[in-house]
Amino acid sequence: MGVTMSWAARFRLRQRVKASLWVMPTLGLVLGVLLAELALLAEGTQVPGDWRYSATTASGVLTAIVGAMVALLGFVVTIGVLVVQQATGTLSPRYMRLWYRDRLQKAVLATFTGTFAFSFSLLRRVEAGSVPDLGVTLAGAAVAVSLVLLLVYLNRFTHRLRPVAIAELVTRLGETVLADGAEAVRDSAAHGDRPLPPGGPVMRVRTEAGGAVQAFDVSGLLAEAVRHDCVLVVPLLTGDSVPPGTVLVEVHGGRSRPDPARVLGLVALGAERTIEQDPAFALRVLVDIAIRALSPAVNDPTTAVQVVNYIERFLHRVGTTRLPGRHVLADARGEARLVLPGRTWDTYLQLAVCEIRDYGSSSVQICRRLRAVLEGLLDALPPELHPPVHAEMRLLQDSVEREFTDPARRVLAQQADHQGIGGRLS
Repeated sequence: MGVTMSWAARFRLRQRVKASLWVMPTLGLVLGVLLAELALLAEGTQVPGDWRYSATTASGVLTAIVGAMVALLGFVVTIGVLVVQQATGTLSPRYMRLWYRDRLQKAVLATFTGTFAFSFSLLRRVEAGSVPDLGVTLAGAAVAVSLVLLLVYLNRFTHRLRPVAIAELVTRLGETVLADGAEAVRDSAAHGDRPLPPGGPVMRVRTEAGGAVQAFDVSGLLAEAVRHDCVLVVPLLTGDSVPPGTVLVEVHGGRSRPDPARVLGLVALGAERTIEQDPAFALRVLVDIAIRALSPAVNDPTTAVQVVNYIERFLHRVGTTRLPGRHVLADARGEARLVLPGRTWDTYLQLAVCEIRDYGSSSVQICRRLRAVLEGLLDALPPELHPPVHAEMRLLQDSVEREFTDPARRVLAQQADHQGIGGRLS
């Protein structure tokens, strides 16, 4: 009987594949060899006269292609090193986890390695009386495709070096995860706030290894609860860092006890947070970029204001999404089976505003932009979400009064401005 991988193991494997820069190029290498063999098998077919080459010409063309592909691979690797330097120096190291997953970059590397393997495989079959004419022509076409992909990649690379472009990308990813998660919870939500079975937890499932909570298999946990006729309670949020021995799941009620190993296999732990089920991770990256721009080493409040624009957009999306703070999910019959914690509106708001306010308290531009953000939230969101916003407004006011002792500068910093400085005052 074969060993079955748990959901958590499969999740971690998918994360490694998504973050790896060698899997796709290796597949391209293998595919290039296979396509070369197919091209050699098809050499008996009739080809146009313009597709015929002498042995010397074919060898020269294929040799040039092999050398060019190796050089272009080195060029793309150099670009990758520049991105790493940019991310760790002026952006956020957390952004690197998203950059690793760029599909276009992997497609470019796979095309280069595939063209290299294709051309090299053909080169060793070139003889005085036998020239793979079809293969040489296809190798030239592969070079053309590689160059087009390289130009597209360079265009994306140059644009994504800008913090604003990265902020737009991260915000879009966070909004997608937030919307998908809210929809999944709504589809399985129990009707009403059903209480847990009396008597407290009958079993606690603890992790043997520490790490960051990356994701939960919600459907798997629901199925496990139905199988044992119990309620599973998860006390942790995605993104929480837990030491060994931490309780990951509590079991309430039930006719039987679930297998702890099976339950642990439904919770993925890893070295760091992922964005798959954690929209707050996107907000964390945005805040990191903003406060990095506000550091004395960079001192670029305008970049911070541009990132705050996207933080504001994300907060408006969060504010229009139902965030009960506690999700009770039901089975097909409507019985409560799974309880998951959720982040509340004030949690997102604190994450978005607190550090930027503290690090940008001496910047007139930041104080004015944050005030505009908070006033915009009060204007757009329902009244029940206003108390945390008012609390942040008071903290911002206290910070301005503490930092700006000159009355004229204080009045200037207290005004709301959607551009920080130079925009229309609210």
